[in-house]
Amino acid sequence: MANVYLIIVLAPLIGAIVAGFFGGRIGRRGAHSVSILGVGISTALSFFALARFAWGDEPVYNAALYTWMVSDGIRFEVGFLVDRLTVLMMATVTFVSLMVHVYTIGYMADDEHNWPHDSKAGTHSYQRFFSYISLFTFAMLMLVMANNFMQLFFGWEAVGLVSYLLIGFWSVRESAIFANLKAFLVNRVGDFGFLLGVAAVAMYFNSMDYAQVFERAPALADTQVDLFGGVSLMTLICVLLFIGAMGKSAQVPLHVWLPDSMEGPTPISALIHAATMVTAGVFMVARMSPLFELSDAALSFVLIVGATTALFMGLIGLVQDDIKRIIAYSTLSQLGYMVAALGASAYAAGIFHLMTHAFFKALLFLAAGSVIMAMHHEQDIRTMGGLRKYLPITWITALLGSLALIGFPGFSGFFSKDAIIAAVSHSEIFGAGYASALLTYGVLITALYSFRLYFLVFHGKGRMDEHTRGHLHESPWVVTVPLILLAIPSVAIGWFTIEPLLVGDWFSSGTWHPIVVSPAHDTLRHLAEHWHGSWALVQHGMHELPFYLAMGGLGAAAAIWWLLFWLSPAIDDRLQALGGPVTRILKDKYGFDDFNQRVFAGGGRALGNALWSGGDQVLIDGAVVNGSARSVGRLAEVTRHLQTGYLYHYAIAMIVGLVGLLTIFVTL
Repeated sequence: MANVYLIIVLAPLIGAIVAGFFGGRIGRRGAHSVSILGVGISTALSFFALARFAWGDEPVYNAALYTWMVSDGIRFEVGFLVDRLTVLMMATVTFVSLMVHVYTIGYMADDEHNWPHDSKAGTHSYQRFFSYISLFTFAMLMLVMANNFMQLFFGWEAVGLVSYLLIGFWSVRESAIFANLKAFLVNRVGDFGFLLGVAAVAMYFNSMDYAQVFERAPALADTQVDLFGGVSLMTLICVLLFIGAMGKSAQVPLHVWLPDSMEGPTPISALIHAATMVTAGVFMVARMSPLFELSDAALSFVLIVGATTALFMGLIGLVQDDIKRIIAYSTLSQLGYMVAALGASAYAAGIFHLMTHAFFKALLFLAAGSVIMAMHHEQDIRTMGGLRKYLPITWITALLGSLALIGFPGFSGFFSKDAIIAAVSHSEIFGAGYASALLTYGVLITALYSFRLYFLVFHGKGRMDEHTRGHLHESPWVVTVPLILLAIPSVAIGWFTIEPLLVGDWFSSGTWHPIVVSPAHDTLRHLAEHWHGSWALVQHGMHELPFYLAMGGLGAAAAIWWLLFWLSPAIDDRLQALGGPVTRILKDKYGFDDFNQRVFAGGGRALGNALWSGGDQVLIDGAVVNGSARSVGRLAEVTRHLQTGYLYHYAIAMIVGLVGLLTIFVTL
């Protein structure tokens, strides 16, 4: 299987290289064909590997492929760890990526219109985009298949770099350049903490290999670090690693980059927000469960941050009017659910929600892209309405994705989200009560913003201009087929995956356990103890508070943005006006962007100006460079008067100098 795993990683990379370096020669068809072929091979082999683990009792593969260097006994290697956690991520990442690749053929078909006629950056942009998304897939696979911290860091930084290129793909737009720079800088803040965490692992464990670090971790569980008066080594390492996850998985306060990343083309919005970059942090924390289980403080920190993100980012989605930004804030909220599950030690539930979310969130983003194409790239939902009859496939798939998102009984999101809420409610670590309340009431907010979007876009009277209305039609098959294929797992995958993932032994069979949970933290055991099948879980869930909140939110959304909207199209504006200061706070996104712009960006510019004016102009140029020249000039001005040409002047100077030297000599 070693060669199979290597092909899974290299196939997208080869596609990226061919499309990127030879795109001008092979043309559009050649570029998307080779890219899709590469990702298709990777997808097929990933499902082959998944099947072998599911039904063939495939052994865990953990081996180094290449040793880069050995320094002070620490080996820096490229290697793969393929276990049941890895293959689940591989199958999810490659399948979603394949759907995005196919979809891109239709979405980017007219990309030349997004560039000025004389723009060299727009030359072969179609081929370049396919190269980037294939490279993105390669980077994510390197991350999830890593068996050591060095390769993890490589994949971590690689997905950040490619996301920078993709968010700012339309480089002639100032907003796109601002967005990709913002994403890059915010992620550098998180990555600095992540790098310190990796450095701490290397320092105290003297190894970068996962297996060796996890084996030695219990022996160092009580080790204290002389920092801030003394702190647990495990707490320090886990918090530093999680700071990196806060950047990649967009948790408060390092979430600010993700909504602005909507400036990139819609296919990359789906790829970043569904199965790749933003889930990297969730995967990393789950992979590091043997370390996090040794620190209750770190788990509490993770739990509180995740729950805070889940509710408060969802609230912002209620006042957004950009179709992609609403879904982006939905992503932030759902990532908060995943992270909260990790903090409650329900790692399996977090990974389960990661998987189900990947399908229905990719579906929603791609459906939004289909709407944007039909609306001639208009993204304001206030100019839409009544699109159901023009875009029937987009409409029904968007409805299925929305139902999965809110956790409608039987849909994939129902199983994964309810499992998280139940696990957090059974947790006993600090902050669990706070987190449980926020996650529970976050269900209501999710239903409100999801179906506000759905009803304003697909129902009611059309609010577009006549020209747009006259050209409305369903998207081509390269767009609708991925929507249909993503809708299927969004609806059905929870039924047959919840038992092995959360109740069975998917993550605990054999001698190697991808996820480690201490008995005191096992919040999912309550689900296993009362397990009577998927249908029984659906019936039980329909008597719990989250179900009533979800249905209440759905009903309220239908009443406000469907029924009342017919009578008063200004109802949405009036509701926001009634919100008063609350609406303003949500519109201002709690002031995070203003604070960052004024304090960090403004402060950075002010510091730079101060260093330039005070340091460069006054100190360096004024005192050192020009000052030394002026000093030499003044000294020369004085000393030239001594050069009179008279012999007795020189004799007197020699006598005075000799007396001075003798005085110094005698004194010393």
